[in-house]
Amino acid sequence: MNIFQCLTTLLLFLAVNLNASTLQGKVVNVADGDTITVLDATNTQHKIRLQGIDSPEKAQAFGQKSKQSLSQLVHNKQVAIEFQKKDKYGRTVGKVVFIDLDVCLEQIKLGMAWHYKHYESEQSKEDRETYAQAELAARTKALGIWQDKNPTPPWEFRKQDK
Repeated sequence: MNIFQCLTTLLLFLAVNLNASTLQGKVVNVADGDTITVLDATNTQHKIRLQGIDSPEKAQAFGQKSKQSLSQLVHNKQVAIEFQKKDKYGRTVGKVVFIDLDVCLEQIKLGMAWHYKHYESEQSKEDRETYAQAELAARTKALGIWQDKNPTPPWEFRKQDK
């Protein structure tokens, strides 16, 4: 890698991280396996879409179990959300952290969500690799959604539903 490529990579890294923000608050609602509501210190509610994952829809196999799993991980707990954007529904899309636990990654490890590769470019390289490896491990162990031989990904389920 030449000096120009190194500088370009460094500037890109800095630009991405300078645009990152952190939100802290208490989880007051778990809508499903990848969406929560957080109440911040000013009593403002924020809908949060967990970054890097897609969980089964409520009407889908494991939809309720995925919601229960996320609820056990974060409901009524103080979390930090590292985010850079909002989605088309106005939800903040971010990595949810409870103490030192990456909650998004934990949902994948438990077999309660897919690594959402369609949006993996929004993740750090480290998170992309870690999430992909976690999904492979959950598949290998037949955890959660991977108990089904051929589970329907939620993005395909949503298309069928229309």
